[in-house]
Amino acid sequence: MNTVPAIGLRERKRLQTRQLIQLAAQRLFEERGFDAVSVAEIARAADFSEMTVFNHFSTKEDLVFTGMESFDDRLLEAIRQRPEGEPAIAAFRRAVLGGTEHQLATPEAAAAIGRAARLISNSRALQNREREVVARHAEALAHLLAEEAGRPEHDLEAAAVANALMSTHAALVALVRTQVLAGVAGDALAAGVRAQARRAFARLEAGLAHYGPRNPKARRRVAAIRDLPQVTTKPIEVSQEGKS
Repeated sequence: MNTVPAIGLRERKRLQTRQLIQLAAQRLFEERGFDAVSVAEIARAADFSEMTVFNHFSTKEDLVFTGMESFDDRLLEAIRQRPEGEPAIAAFRRAVLGGTEHQLATPEAAAAIGRAARLISNSRALQNREREVVARHAEALAHLLAEEAGRPEHDLEAAAVANALMSTHAALVALVRTQVLAGVAGDALAAGVRAQARRAFARLEAGLAHYGPRNPKARRRVAAIRDLPQVTTKPIEVSQEGKS
């Protein structure tokens, strides 16, 4: 029987501190907007020092996007761990849409999405950070796909596929926010978003269905080549006598 190891006291305290800081930040952001709140004010509201806040969140933007970045990390992991022979888009689609209908149908989800949408739409700093998050994960996905295919790290085809997938995910997030702000919620929100997502992924699959079947052998070949000793050569010196 598998058992989940208990979380130690130190880890529980760390998680509790993070949660208290995030709750304080969320409350202040909703009251005054992201740009008008300082890290010092968040620290005071959470009853911690600024140093403690920065120990848990490197930037103020991290207080908003930690969850989003964690989800994007899980997307990459889903592709990395997909069954051998499965195309990348199939794993990506499953990771994005898995549980969407149930999750979006809850009132709590709509409320949280609405808060995030209003916060981000009123802050240029958050909009820039969101684009950075998507771009960074698209680059990481491109490197993963190139490695699996046995292609160079900056392979253009892998980059095109990765950006298409991450852009579709970003467009889906934008759609959900727009629908929530327009008052759509519950089953209507979940069903509508899922229908549009299926059409978008079907369009992508028409061109990407056969791209990126997972091939561990190709990845091992690339690693073996990378580990080969580097051979350096010296230019051939031509004596003056040998010149015509």
